[in-house]
Amino acid sequence: MTCNGVLVVVSGPSGVGKSTLCNYIVEHVPQTMLSVSCTTRPPRSGERTGVEYRFVEAAQFRTMLEDDEFIEWAEVYGYAYGTPKRPLVEAIHSGVSVLLDIDTQGAKQIMERFAGAVLVFVAPPSLDVLKQRLYSRALDGQKDIQRRLRRASEEIAHCKDYHYLIRNADLSRAVKALESIILAERLRVSRLGASWLEDSGLLEQTTMNEITT
Repeated sequence: MTCNGVLVVVSGPSGVGKSTLCNYIVEHVPQTMLSVSCTTRPPRSGERTGVEYRFVEAAQFRTMLEDDEFIEWAEVYGYAYGTPKRPLVEAIHSGVSVLLDIDTQGAKQIMERFAGAVLVFVAPPSLDVLKQRLYSRALDGQKDIQRRLRRASEEIAHCKDYHYLIRNADLSRAVKALESIILAERLRVSRLGASWLEDSGLLEQTTMNEITT
């Protein structure tokens, strides 16, 4: 029997390494995929629609929102971001674990609407290190970086609402931590359920052993 996949929400400040962690998991852990969010922001250099994001016009995003096509959505830095509901639910029901790289606003909505979701917060070693990472990746201007750093402090304050906290000081250790969380969550008895034991014959065997001993 194929058990349902795990919905894993990964949040953290911009520049903390969420995308790197999620991409590694999708490449190296079987039965995992990264949910592709819709956004109204323009693509950055090298980004492709349908890969990093699905880039849509504001009017199209509003229509999708009105049609209840998002499991969560939020406005960040003046642009709207939303997670399409249907492909996510279909993947999980087929046994695929889905990673969501979303901010704390979206994570709160997931907590309220999706029972069983696993929330992981990725934190930087320090704000100074985060600042260095934002400058070194050279994707944003001075004002945008300062705005992201201010928001980082607000986001880190929400880490107490998550199930797990990963401090991304060393990428290899952070990757291993996220992989361990996913593999452990797949083995929760509450996820497997009695039907898995029945289909495997283990429940019947266990019952018979109890009767004969």
